[in-house]
Amino acid sequence: MLANVHNTLAWQAEKRGVTVAIDAEDGLPPVIGDGDELTQVFLNLVDNAIKYGDAEGTVSVEARQVAEAQAAGWMAGKDGAVAVSVVDRGAGIPREHLPRLTERFYRVDKARSRELGGTGLGLAIVKHIVNRHRGALAIDSTPGEGSTFTVYLQPAPVAEDAALKAAAQPAGDTASGRADEPSEIPVTKS
Repeated sequence: MLANVHNTLAWQAEKRGVTVAIDAEDGLPPVIGDGDELTQVFLNLVDNAIKYGDAEGTVSVEARQVAEAQAAGWMAGKDGAVAVSVVDRGAGIPREHLPRLTERFYRVDKARSRELGGTGLGLAIVKHIVNRHRGALAIDSTPGEGSTFTVYLQPAPVAEDAALKAAAQPAGDTASGRADEPSEIPVTKS
């Protein structure tokens, strides 16, 4: 998935002279989620990092399994979480703007956003999709140093747990009893 995001945005990164570096931990567990929606999350985050990070700089995408999440009000499950961070070394965002970044149509610098084609919806969409996946979004930024946007997602149950749950369910049911339950997908590099 992250390699597809990289390939999709390669032309934009090249145009700004930005290098997108993906560092995914070996052996990452798959996460529960809708592949198209999670791709949209990472497209939005990497696109923003390319636009608002330093031209001719590096955008880092780091995927790790963590025991605890650094997101307010969200706790990793017994198997921890998969954390995917998008890091830029741009101008950074003043702290007073951070709580409002995921509001629809909110922009820190309206003139710059308009110039770069922003609508103020990207991070609102990211937050909505992450919440729908029962995950969390953490934002850290320091003016003059850059920003880090981290998405925390629950790993898929290990095969034994999933088999036990499936055996206990009536035929045709999904884990939640809803037909629209997200499917299992890996977040990996290629």
